[in-house]
Amino acid sequence: MSIESIYPLIPDHEALLAFEPEELAGIILEYFNSRGTKGKRVVVSCYGNFISPEALRNYPSGYEDDIRDALVEALVWLENEGLIAQDPQQNSRHWYFITRRGRTLEDSTAVEAYRKANLLPKGLLHPIMVDKVYPLFLRGAYDTAVFQAFKEVEITVREAGKYAEEDCDVELMKKAFDSQTGKLTDTTQTEDEKQATSALFIGAMGLYKTPPCHRNINFTAERAAEAIIFAHHLFKIVDSSTSASTAP
Repeated sequence: MSIESIYPLIPDHEALLAFEPEELAGIILEYFNSRGTKGKRVVVSCYGNFISPEALRNYPSGYEDDIRDALVEALVWLENEGLIAQDPQQNSRHWYFITRRGRTLEDSTAVEAYRKANLLPKGLLHPIMVDKVYPLFLRGAYDTAVFQAFKEVEITVREAGKYAEEDCDVELMKKAFDSQTGKLTDTTQTEDEKQATSALFIGAMGLYKTPPCHRNINFTAERAAEAIIFAHHLFKIVDSSTSASTAP
């Protein structure tokens, strides 16, 4: 039986230990896929010889346990994501096969794109955001993606309320959701709820749209996904307000 080892791909033990589990998982899956024929079923021994003393023997003494833990964490991530699974054709539970989904992710770049997509589920987003924001997020342009998301919210509010082009940002939200005169104000809400909705939109523009115009925010993928989902929620509020205002 040949020994499977990650050492040829990551000979630097410090680099290996610096990877997050999902990052290391992408490299491991790339390695596994490279061992088979494109599109064909590949069987690997994840928890057997892949993390055995023999597989780790080229790493500096004293780091074996840490490296083994890091590899297992990455393998667990792959299994939890359904990219590898226990092989039902083997007697030992330590044998795995690369799933159909796993075989579509041939390198670590594809795995990273897959991970980002999972952070921001496409099916959850407003159609406008799928077209204008989602591609930016997948490319890693997080600041731009967040800015674009709230820019689209602003455009939708302006169009729904038929406001002028010069109405924008915080001032537009103050007009559109003014508790007494706002064209998008939900008249079925209490006064406190109207004020809260207004504050929600005003705060969103002030926090997520205006600052990126003047400085780099440096959003992480996680923070950007959270902000974009918040923008989606604002879209839903606008849609509800528009529907209510046109109801017979």
